[in-house]
Amino acid sequence: MISAGDFRNGTTFVMDGEVFQVVEFQHVKPGKGSAFVRTKYRNVRTGSVVERSFNPNDKYEPARLDRRDMSYLYSDGDLYYFMDIENYEQMPLNSAMIGDGIKFLKENMVCHVVSHEGQVFSVELPFFVELTVTDTEPGVRGDTAQGAMKNAVVETGATIRVPLFINEGDVIRIDTRSGDYMERA
Repeated sequence: MISAGDFRNGTTFVMDGEVFQVVEFQHVKPGKGSAFVRTKYRNVRTGSVVERSFNPNDKYEPARLDRRDMSYLYSDGDLYYFMDIENYEQMPLNSAMIGDGIKFLKENMVCHVVSHEGQVFSVELPFFVELTVTDTEPGVRGDTAQGAMKNAVVETGATIRVPLFINEGDVIRIDTRSGDYMERA
């Protein structure tokens, strides 16, 4: 059993026969009264997001999740096709299951496809990806005030903020969780 006081982002639990995943949590200790845990959680089957406060002592059964390594092949409209690395079985997934990671999804990238009792509900990208810059403005010499940044478009079509010294053709490392530039690769 897992208590509500142990909730963290990504924690999955079973409540009333449904499986939920914590999207956001906050431990609150008001000046008067007992502490509580304010959470935003998502139903993994329907995708609906609910906000609710829990008593930290409430206990829930943890949900058992299966994570399979799958390679991204290609997209066809709103469907994204992944292939199981072990048995070469292909699986189409819609964009809602991938979430914001779509903008960093590159062909042949290995991702974790997360499912519960055979039903896929999300795709976890690697924490860092290396992508080539396809379009950016040239950095102007002398325009280097503290932390000067500019927009750059990477090979997947995503636009991110990069330092002025990054040019077209450079390969950069990006944090897929936040979408931030990390370093030149």
